[in-house]
Amino acid sequence: MGRLVPAVTRALDILELFLDGDGTLSAPEVTRKLNLPRTTVHELLTTLAARSYLVPAPEQPGRYRLGVRTYQLGSRYAEQLDLAAEGLRVAREVAETCDETVHVAILEDTDVIYIAKVDSTHAVRMVSAAGRRLPAHCTSVGKMLLASLPEHELDHRITGRRLAAMTPNSLTDPDELRTALARIRERGIATEHQESNPDVSCVAAPVRDSAGRVVAALSISVPMIRWNEQREDELAELAAKGAEDLSASLGHRGGGR
Repeated sequence: MGRLVPAVTRALDILELFLDGDGTLSAPEVTRKLNLPRTTVHELLTTLAARSYLVPAPEQPGRYRLGVRTYQLGSRYAEQLDLAAEGLRVAREVAETCDETVHVAILEDTDVIYIAKVDSTHAVRMVSAAGRRLPAHCTSVGKMLLASLPEHELDHRITGRRLAAMTPNSLTDPDELRTALARIRERGIATEHQESNPDVSCVAAPVRDSAGRVVAALSISVPMIRWNEQREDELAELAAKGAEDLSASLGHRGGGR
């Protein structure tokens, strides 16, 4: 385990003080409660206020309350909780319609993490699990999420990195991946043909939050013995509908960025 940074620890101690009482504190109160030097408290309060984690309390000179940045962090955490629960609900509905395996995943750096999964009832089905992590460029959900990133952020995540192959069909050349992502942006649907599993193909669609940001992707995975072009078109439409339903449950009302 790495070393704790004292300044960060003290700043977090200050923020946690606001969980109690009436939600406002003065510098002397913080100094007394945490037994810190007055100069240190002043510097920490000034820094937290400059970053909008604290703001002056209205009509209470010398007192602070929590700022908008803490609300934004809490809201994002709540969104993730809602996303997992709602993702599982929608995945069940989509799986009942197509009787194939449905996933909901989020992007973390260059990997995807599956936060919801519902299996098909077929004897031949995809072996996977919620919580599993896979290289984003090898999956339909991952390519959908990578395609939704701003160009500079995509560059940061893939430039100079080795793109590992999971199967002979995996995209390992960054330029080829960029070309594939451009097509995904145009179509609004991502596909994966035996790129993470030699026996499976998938389609995926983007899930948006209330601000229109792509925060997840919903996919339908099908063993190759049940895959064909007509099936791909049908499932792409169903994945898009499922992703729209999940987006709506997160507060999205159409449009995006």
